Amino acid sequence: MSRILALTGPGQPAPEGAPQPEPRRPAIALDDVTKVYGHGDDALVALEHITLEVPRGQFLSILGSSGCGKSTLLSIIAGLEDVSAGRVVVDGGRPSLMFQEAALLPWLTVGRNVELPLRLRGVARAEREWEVERLLRMVHLENFHRKRPHELSGGMRQRVAIARALAQSSEVLLMDEPFGALDAITRDILHEDLTRIWEETGSTIVFVTHNVREAVRLGDRVVLLKPRPGRMARQWWIDVPRPRRYEMPEVGALADEITEHLREEIRSHGRT
Repeated sequence: MSRILALTGPGQPAPEGAPQPEPRRPAIALDDVTKVYGHGDDALVALEHITLEVPRGQFLSILGSSGCGKSTLLSIIAGLEDVSAGRVVVDGGRPSLMFQEAALLPWLTVGRNVELPLRLRGVARAEREWEVERLLRMVHLENFHRKRPHELSGGMRQRVAIARALAQSSEVLLMDEPFGALDAITRDILHEDLTRIWEETGSTIVFVTHNVREAVRLGDRVVLLKPRPGRMARQWWIDVPRPRRYEMPEVGALADEITEHLREEIRSHGRT
């Protein structure tokens, strides 16, 4: 880990003996994590020897073929699954988790859906009302407070789900293919909105997807998992400037490179 020096002036280290600031702990740290379902001959190894650190404020995209353990990894980080071996540390409280389906409560209005985590946290009524309005403005749904989920489009329901996740006031947001069921134009707009919200909030995001271009467009880093059992195959740090678009040559070139590695992992799995 890099050492951080306290500075007294431009490029000048602190005097000898002066207290040194502690390096910031990562938002998420996984150390040699393995997950096995079942026992004996029926055992299924879903994840094997995953070691990964996610710095605070990073947008991490996770890619891999179906069945490689992407969703299992998110469930472990969220605290919904125990590990069979290894260690998981999530700093900053329990993560928020979003799925492909918005999973809104149909009998509640948009505002009440977003308010629910605040009520569960015991936030006072006046503060809840102010926070719900703020979050709905953030996702551009400030005029839909009294609508029911069935009155909204799929993209709008996912915006509500994002607002509800942010209402949990967690520093870590886990997203399991949240835009996978949406049409291309809606997904493109939500990419822009999610990037803006991430930049405004400074959240740490772990984003699972099958879509390679989506992973490159959104992520600071892309991690590719090998299929069954899920292991880290390779990772890329994305230095393409933001805002990013699908049609940018840099996005396309890197997506093509990652896609070829993904295909090779799938082919190798088929030969084993």
